[in-house]
Amino acid sequence: MKLLRVGQPGAEVPAILDAAGRIRSLQGIVPDIAGQTLTPEGLDRLRAIDPNTLPELPADARIGPCVGQVGKFVCIGLNYADHAAESNLPVPKEPVIFLKANSAIVGPNDDVLIPRNSQKTDWEVELGVIIGKPASYVSEAEAMDHVAGYCVINDVSEREFQIERGGTWDKGKGCDTFGPIGPWLVTADEVADPQNLSMWLDVDGHRYQNGSTKTMVFGVRHLVHYVSQFMTLHPGDVISTGTPPGVGMGVKPAPVYLKGGEVMRLGIEGLGEQRQKVGHA
Repeated sequence: MKLLRVGQPGAEVPAILDAAGRIRSLQGIVPDIAGQTLTPEGLDRLRAIDPNTLPELPADARIGPCVGQVGKFVCIGLNYADHAAESNLPVPKEPVIFLKANSAIVGPNDDVLIPRNSQKTDWEVELGVIIGKPASYVSEAEAMDHVAGYCVINDVSEREFQIERGGTWDKGKGCDTFGPIGPWLVTADEVADPQNLSMWLDVDGHRYQNGSTKTMVFGVRHLVHYVSQFMTLHPGDVISTGTPPGVGMGVKPAPVYLKGGEVMRLGIEGLGEQRQKVGHA
């Protein structure tokens, strides 16, 4: 299934795509694409519904973040060896975990706003993993049972705030609009191998990122297991799993950063595409 949320910010309604790609309303069936809706039992209830019996929503409706009421937005840093190299940092021996502010979450096609006093706003296409049942100290063998589905994420990052301003990475990762999520939550049963998905990102038509999840240092199975050793993951929590090379910071001979006015387009095989205009806060 491809689940999504449509409507104006803060007033999104749950929806599902039918076989022809039309948006069908789930309003009155589930309260949101969130929490208990994402449990195995919740998804099974949705699978039992024929989308063609549901009301059709306008094709041009705004698409919101594909998950509502996100409890935790967990991110993994330097999870592609070639991205670590372009960042001039060693490949981690264990996953690097940081948290992105939930207030950064926006829809997949909403504007991305460069924060005030920013000089180094950057892009990162990433595979998002949405948790479907509580995960605490889960084994690698059990980890995938806790995954509801996958989505596209742009882990927008301000590199000066992240690296040069002291403290942790969080201050460069959590600015408003720095977390476009969607367009869809694609349920795990429709993703044959999350470790073999092509992914890409363009800025103004120039392809900067062109990678694959197969080059992750730590795969989805290990990440769900690993993160669950440090915090309980709940249905609707999101893990953003790292980015392949091609970020602006790594461009040679000189980095390229967003200045405002650009259009970012990005996508992951089978999970849809995002498009963001870049503005200023």
